[in-house]
Amino acid sequence: MKKPRLPKLKKKQEATEEAPSRITNETVAEHREKVLAGGRRFKYPHQYARHKLVFNALLVSLATVALLVVFGWWQLYIAQNTSDFFYRVTRIIPVPVATVDGARVRFSDYLVTLSGSKHYLEQTEKLDLSSEDGKRQLNFIKGQALDDAIADTYAAKLAKEKGITVSEEEVDKVIDASLDTVSGKISKEVYDNSTLSTLGYTPEEYRHIIKQSLLRQAVAYAIDDKANVARQTAETIMKKNPSIKLSELAKRLKEKGYSVDVGSPGLVPKTNHDGGLTQAAMKLDVSKISGFIKSTTGDGYYLVQLVSQNSTQLSYNFLRIPLTQFDQKLKELAKNDKIHSYINVEDTSEIKRQ
Repeated sequence: MKKPRLPKLKKKQEATEEAPSRITNETVAEHREKVLAGGRRFKYPHQYARHKLVFNALLVSLATVALLVVFGWWQLYIAQNTSDFFYRVTRIIPVPVATVDGARVRFSDYLVTLSGSKHYLEQTEKLDLSSEDGKRQLNFIKGQALDDAIADTYAAKLAKEKGITVSEEEVDKVIDASLDTVSGKISKEVYDNSTLSTLGYTPEEYRHIIKQSLLRQAVAYAIDDKANVARQTAETIMKKNPSIKLSELAKRLKEKGYSVDVGSPGLVPKTNHDGGLTQAAMKLDVSKISGFIKSTTGDGYYLVQLVSQNSTQLSYNFLRIPLTQFDQKLKELAKNDKIHSYINVEDTSEIKRQ
């Protein structure tokens, strides 16, 4: 009878046959590969899990960003959130509130103007903006703020095309003129505190607003050929008639088809802020007429004639040649569907936004 083989002996024998041979210079590469192959079983599963973890993290991040974008869009364009937080956000992220002739109107420019008006109504006028009257006022100033932002953006576009700039020194000059009050000259610190309490603007924000206003004025004067021709015509008439009265000069200009008006503000303090007219009149002798002045309010060319003055007050007459071309250009852009607003606010001017 044949003796059966024992399984244990077989396994032992196979194990003996598979036992590694002694490592030599000739077999070291083979043994190294066997060791590395064994380690790969533990490396690759963890590597694949890490890649999946990174992929999932990217998906979560993208979804979070998408939700934030949708939330921000809804708050700005639908809910029209005008809080200080969203003003700060739009200063960093230049999202548009409108477009004018292809130029993007920044949301932050709209919100900074609106915030000043809101702050004044709430802190100075003590108006409750949640009341019925307050809501009407709020809708109105929203329209004004958007119109101003659109006009400033269009002015900046024209300024870039025509090489018009405003220097920091010009801004300083406007601020320095504002330091003169009825009670005397105030310090810059008092001026900044007053601006902050009245309008809620920091010094940097108010400088930005002044600079935009000056640039808009400079553009309005530069592009208004009709007003410039009227001014030159008036200067020619005055050279031929040095003693001509403002009312007679206005009559002659109107006969030539130019827009002009005359008037008087009455008795005003010498520190009156009226675009530089009081300061010009103060340098004149009684009944004398100044040369043409570019009003710092940007509404036209002025002639002033001193009527009377004392130590603190004076009275003068004026002739104004208004600037009209800048506003006319905005109206034409609106008519040609080149002004588009991304929010619904009340129209406060003749510019009809789409």
